[in-house]
Amino acid sequence: MPGKLTNLAAASASKRVVPGLRAIPLARLLLAAEIVLLAHDHVAHLDPAERRRIVQLVRKGHGRRRNLTESERDELAALVAKAEPRLFVGHAAQTLSPMPLPKWIVEGRARRH
Repeated sequence: MPGKLTNLAAASASKRVVPGLRAIPLARLLLAAEIVLLAHDHVAHLDPAERRRIVQLVRKGHGRRRNLTESERDELAALVAKAEPRLFVGHAAQTLSPMPLPKWIVEGRARRH
């Protein structure tokens, strides 16, 4: 856990860069940065064309599946599945947890085919 001096130094440096950031303790800021990096790793499973297509479909649907055709829904579901959202949530939980989590919680139970 960072000490008081570390928090003070980070707060004074951040005051010049981003207003309001001073109110966030350094440990929380570091955890948030780790989550952002995890999200980046999972989005990186998609190529740029696939990322653009997800944005197009979400915009077209206005956040509602019923605004998309059946084939567009299937395409969106396949693209989201490629980014492995379940694994992302497991890794985020592992990052935020003060204790190590069991593998089955982080990665999910093995699926039977």
